[in-house]
Amino acid sequence: MKLFKKISLLITLFICFESKSQNISDYDFENFLNTPKFLSQYGFFKDLKNQIPVEDVHPYSLKSALFSDETDKLRFVYVPKGEKIGYVKNKVFIFPVGSVLIKTFAYLNKNGPMAAELLETRLLINTNDGWEAISYVWNEDQTDAKRAIAGATIPTRFINSSGEIINIRYRAPNQNQCKECHQLKKVMTPIGPKARNMNKIVQYKNGEMNQLVYWAALGWINENLGSASISNYADVNALLEDRARAYLDINCGHCHIPGGSADTTGLYLNYTERGKEQIGIYKKPVAAGRASGNLKYSIVPGHPSDSILLYRMKSLDPGIMMPESGRALSDETGIELISDWIDKL
Repeated sequence: MKLFKKISLLITLFICFESKSQNISDYDFENFLNTPKFLSQYGFFKDLKNQIPVEDVHPYSLKSALFSDETDKLRFVYVPKGEKIGYVKNKVFIFPVGSVLIKTFAYLNKNGPMAAELLETRLLINTNDGWEAISYVWNEDQTDAKRAIAGATIPTRFINSSGEIINIRYRAPNQNQCKECHQLKKVMTPIGPKARNMNKIVQYKNGEMNQLVYWAALGWINENLGSASISNYADVNALLEDRARAYLDINCGHCHIPGGSADTTGLYLNYTERGKEQIGIYKKPVAAGRASGNLKYSIVPGHPSDSILLYRMKSLDPGIMMPESGRALSDETGIELISDWIDKL
């Protein structure tokens, strides 16, 4: 009888503990101290494997997204109840303390008969001490993701946009590598969620809606921000100039921007930069070394093969390639786009 009572007590405690670990409200993200070992413990998803979020977590999407070895990105955001998101033109939205940005990298393999695979889920948590980056790598059974402070290498394969099977060693970054890109004036910051890159229709559980209108309906932002919209660089019907600048902005502009990790190069590839030399036209490299390929300028109008920018995009050499992390493949679509753009400058 005593043994039965002890077992019953243990089961009760276990259920209580599990229940507690499944509620977002149980976490003080403002003073975030004890990082969960598993992604499931946060309670962000009611169906973790299928990435179906709970009521207070909302999906979002970008018009132009980072290449990242052709991975699909499943993005979600949590904002504390009653809080608003700040807006400054051409800047990342200013999320209130306690907010969490959730991004799962996956190969959904929609172009062929191969099962979807979740690779890693990255969290950006806005604490009282600033943004904190945490990465979780998915197990083989796709039932949960475990914290990976040192990162991880995931041998896998996927079906690309042309229907080909590609073998790859996908690399989840270590915690320090996140700072390489998510840094502005030496402060950790989000990259993608700017109003200009979010003016698009998104599928929600109750139907389709422009996501800026959706955020306004949630009370997060004002409905009329007056923000211009960036192009989707994959949209062949958009202007070539707009597509190329959108591509460089999302793939390069988070580092190549005043105050970014590549500030000292003087090469600024953010969308709002208008200086011809700053975006690379007849700009000599500061200290590229062998990474220049013995070429003279970042961009030579009309001559893609003479442009350092394109040379480094094509390379897979760790000492030459750009971006220098976050990819193991060349972005053939991006290379073609930037080559066409340089050719017509």
